[in-house]
Amino acid sequence: MAEPHPVASLPPVASLPMYDWPEVAWANDALWRAIAERLAHDGIATPDALTRTRDAEAVWRDPDLVLSQTCGFPYATRLKDTVRLVATPIHNAEGCDGPLYSSVIVTRRDSSVEALAELANRRFAFNARDSLSGYVAPIAAIRQEGLAPTALQWIETGSHRASLRAVAEGRAEAAAIDAVCWALATCHEADAVAELKVIARTPLRPALPFITAARRTSQEVSAVRSALNAALADPHTAEAREALLIAGVAELSVDRYTELAALAP
Repeated sequence: MAEPHPVASLPPVASLPMYDWPEVAWANDALWRAIAERLAHDGIATPDALTRTRDAEAVWRDPDLVLSQTCGFPYATRLKDTVRLVATPIHNAEGCDGPLYSSVIVTRRDSSVEALAELANRRFAFNARDSLSGYVAPIAAIRQEGLAPTALQWIETGSHRASLRAVAEGRAEAAAIDAVCWALATCHEADAVAELKVIARTPLRPALPFITAARRTSQEVSAVRSALNAALADPHTAEAREALLIAGVAELSVDRYTELAALAP
């Protein structure tokens, strides 16, 4: 990507929408305050609070985006030229390894299904068609088992949380849940998780990237990355980091993400 030129400032915007469950919204707010304080010292304008009312796509494409997080597949297929990559999170959750993560594929505990190849004619709940963890990765895994995706009935739910509830309540028979969401669910959806079993895991792939606006200079991107790193090392954010299961960030190349486009269903 060519080095962008600074342009007239617009109202700054920031969001952390990927794991912003109501139970941990306070933690994302605390993390953002720590990041914003550091950016203020670098002269980068920041919003007072994270936005939670605007459409995620609109926020990602906002020319004065300071920081947000997206899924790796949308980044690879439509956002990489509209935003700049800041960093990749490292999560403390089973199914994550450094800046890589996976999905668990779950069915009801009382289901006879024990393997992906047995999902033919079953209802599979998924959060969104552009979700790497909830739709793209499980389709790739199902194909590897020799099963055509068209052999399943796909039910769009809008979120990982809604997908696992759909399976727990019997409205669907399987779902793929992001490993971090699965870990959050063990705390905040314990009743639903108790009804489920894991039958497979998808391969490790780059975790959900932190991004900023394409117009940001390399110096600004570096400042945002530094602020994120510092906030995640701050003892004052320890409780928030524990709630969000985040240990730090790493720097992956854009190429690690663009490779994900080859998984397109």
